[in-house]
Amino acid sequence: MAHLTLEQRYQIETYRSTGISISEIANFVGKDKSVISREIKRNADQRSGTYKAKLADKKAQNRHQIKRKKCSLTAEIEVNILCYLIKDYSPEQIVGRSKVDKVSMVSGERIYQYIWEDKRRGGKLYRHLRTQGKKYKKRGHLKDKRGLIVGRVDISQRPSIVEKKNRLGDLEIDLVIGKDHKGALLTINDRASGVLFMGKVGSKEAAEIEKKTIELLQDWKPLIKTITSDNGKEFANHQAIAEALNISYYFAKPYHSWERGANENLNGLIRQYFPKKHNFENITKEQIQDVTYILNNRPRKRFGYKTPNEIFAEQLNNFDHVAFIT
Repeated sequence: MAHLTLEQRYQIETYRSTGISISEIANFVGKDKSVISREIKRNADQRSGTYKAKLADKKAQNRHQIKRKKCSLTAEIEVNILCYLIKDYSPEQIVGRSKVDKVSMVSGERIYQYIWEDKRRGGKLYRHLRTQGKKYKKRGHLKDKRGLIVGRVDISQRPSIVEKKNRLGDLEIDLVIGKDHKGALLTINDRASGVLFMGKVGSKEAAEIEKKTIELLQDWKPLIKTITSDNGKEFANHQAIAEALNISYYFAKPYHSWERGANENLNGLIRQYFPKKHNFENITKEQIQDVTYILNNRPRKRFGYKTPNEIFAEQLNNFDHVAFIT
């Protein structure tokens, strides 16, 4: 859409002074009424509300001058992209974080083009992407064959404040299963900060899940308030977990994965490092610690591209005299 000319702005000023409607002005000027409405709103005098053509044209020209110009992929920007990409940031995260860090960057679409161009030349940059360009089918709705869990408390009874995701200590928990269902990773995330706790378990037995959960969260116990999981039998010992950590435990409704959306998304990020065909039996404690560190220091869009650790540190300042072991 072409910008308004000074002549058209004089027409708007003249017609506006006669008191005719925006729709009529639009017809006279030959523009959509939304263009005229936006023009008057953005470029009229902010104090008096009066629309003057010269002032409007000057404001528009100033806005165009300070508008961020299209950036070419220079050698400097290429280095910036690589610095973020080796940390496994997505193109969207790269763009967002570059604004936080105040470094030059191109659009996310241009970064994707750069990665695919590299792949066509035999490069390996695409391996830093979460899905590496693969397409996945959506899961079907299978019949729920899992039994009921004794003492299960439905998510509908969970305090409404948990939905707001603005306080530390409301957690989500799940399992990431290894190849041939041998071994698994227990993943726990804080809904407010996105901080991840992760540990390896040899099986899905409820007793082992109970033990590992308490082990991972023991040092964070003073801050924990709630945990929410799905209805897997591996969480059958939820009452023992709740008692040991002095928290409330809730279960999402079957096949309502969006009720634990943060955990579902986080597990997708973890799969980038431990794919479905990966043998979890061979995963070391050091590998788990490395991936946990990477993801806790990876920028998130919902935090304005700050990292979970940065958000956690900010929110922790709201707690006074809390005995917390790092």
